[in-house]
Amino acid sequence: MSKRNSQASKTAARERLRQERERQAKRDKVKRQVIVACSALAVLAAAGGIGYAVVQGNKPEYWENVKSEKLVKPANTSGENGTTVTIGKAGAKKTLAMYEDPRCPICAQFEQTVGPTVDKDVEDGKYKIQYVGATFLDGKLGGEGSRNALSALGAALNVSPEAFLEYKTAMYSAKYHPDETEDKFKSDAYLIEVANTVSALKNNTKFQTAVKNGTYDKWALVMSDKFDTDSKKYGIQGTPSLVMDGKLVNGSNGSAPMTVAEYNTAIAAALKG
Repeated sequence: MSKRNSQASKTAARERLRQERERQAKRDKVKRQVIVACSALAVLAAAGGIGYAVVQGNKPEYWENVKSEKLVKPANTSGENGTTVTIGKAGAKKTLAMYEDPRCPICAQFEQTVGPTVDKDVEDGKYKIQYVGATFLDGKLGGEGSRNALSALGAALNVSPEAFLEYKTAMYSAKYHPDETEDKFKSDAYLIEVANTVSALKNNTKFQTAVKNGTYDKWALVMSDKFDTDSKKYGIQGTPSLVMDGKLVNGSNGSAPMTVAEYNTAIAAALKG
């Protein structure tokens, strides 16, 4: 082979590699990747899942299209769009709004450190928790893990508030929470793996179907819109953020308290306010 032909081959190979990388990048933006091959189609058809899977796998700009879909609100929510998620004893006079993004590493740190204290306070009736999910890290880092995980949290909430709380704890655990640059929550299979550590969700077919079908994808977007609105209203700069009686609950550094001692001090002051 001449040097000219050899160089041409190398150039063509590099071009093919570049094109393949571009195609892969586009595929990564699609919510559910489906291998559209005859054998795969036959398996999906036999399982009765061909229609939805192929549409999802080939739909461009999946999350843009979700915006026009019908909103399905999880059980155990209230408000016009089902974005009010309040957990705790009805007799608790105060409500602590908690803003978190599923991919947020600081949220994971907060949940692992302060989370058990929050749970105990809620169980003791000191206050209720109103959860608000954010998805801004998908926009900042690229990917869809925040939206996909928030949708899965909606599926857990549809099972029960207890399942929702346990699932959220599992998501933020040291074992399962990925680095924010690693978009593992975009995988339905991974979200189901995490859910299988929660008794109410383990091998729960209804929950798993909701995750795979994206039943609460539109709800995740609407919930994220609520975060954006509240951020402007309360001056929220990021996650985690805590708000009680319309005021941010901060530690000594001006952001959410990240130790149990600082949290207890901040909450005691907020409860008196």
